[in-house]
Amino acid sequence: MVKICLCVGLLILLWLCWGDRAVAGEWRGSHGTLRDRINQYPNWLGKPPVQTAQGDLIYPDWMAGLWQVNSPLTDLVAPLSPEIVTPGFEGNRKYLNEPIYFRVRFIPQTPKIPVALNLTRPPLPLSTQASPNIIADRAFNGWEIAKAYLGDRAVLAVHIDPDNPNRQITQLRGERELISTVTGRTTEHPSSQEFVTTELTNQVFRTNSQVYINDVETTTAYSLQPTGDILATQITAIYLSPQDPNYFEALGRPVALYRYDLHLEPLPTQDAKQ
Repeated sequence: MVKICLCVGLLILLWLCWGDRAVAGEWRGSHGTLRDRINQYPNWLGKPPVQTAQGDLIYPDWMAGLWQVNSPLTDLVAPLSPEIVTPGFEGNRKYLNEPIYFRVRFIPQTPKIPVALNLTRPPLPLSTQASPNIIADRAFNGWEIAKAYLGDRAVLAVHIDPDNPNRQITQLRGERELISTVTGRTTEHPSSQEFVTTELTNQVFRTNSQVYINDVETTTAYSLQPTGDILATQITAIYLSPQDPNYFEALGRPVALYRYDLHLEPLPTQDAKQ
């Protein structure tokens, strides 16, 4: 359970929403709102405002390709301790300032085939066609991140719901399963080289003997560097679900906060072999 709790936050990485183009249902927050939230860490009193997550997440064109990620945990806080502490929180201290490496990949979105094709209209010239959206290769990314935290032998498969790109299922040995569903998001675009985003995710961890449910917020500020690398600050907040007996004691406040420093370095695409 210790490793699962830490992995909860990092598995969100592949859902992060960047890009100059908004997807259906996406709300762009007022300038500076999420930046202010990051600056106020760890004094968070509740969840950020979001809208319902709909459709796939669109990333900026400069995110296309394969990346090597180093994501050390740089701080962790249990705001409501000792009264309320999430399972595995104390055990996660051993990961503090330890480098964690994994790969992530972002690919052009495959266009959906229309129900009826207009065969009488010639295709648009290449110069006038819009460039394809860049999306996360969710299955690849989820597999890489899960292996980095849980080990090669612990992870059996990572599936993305074909009807909902925001829903990921990670199957683990011992008949364990982690279901992550992005429920809401907000993004800000301070400049063409900066992106700030938050997403709320419902997480369900199932074993033979129990079901553990919580809500997770991941708020991240990214910066594209002149070298082509990407640096980011990412904060993951754990909130109790209404099913938790301590839910009303928490009063909507986070019960655990994890802060990460992300460093993404580009890799040759041919290295992306599972």
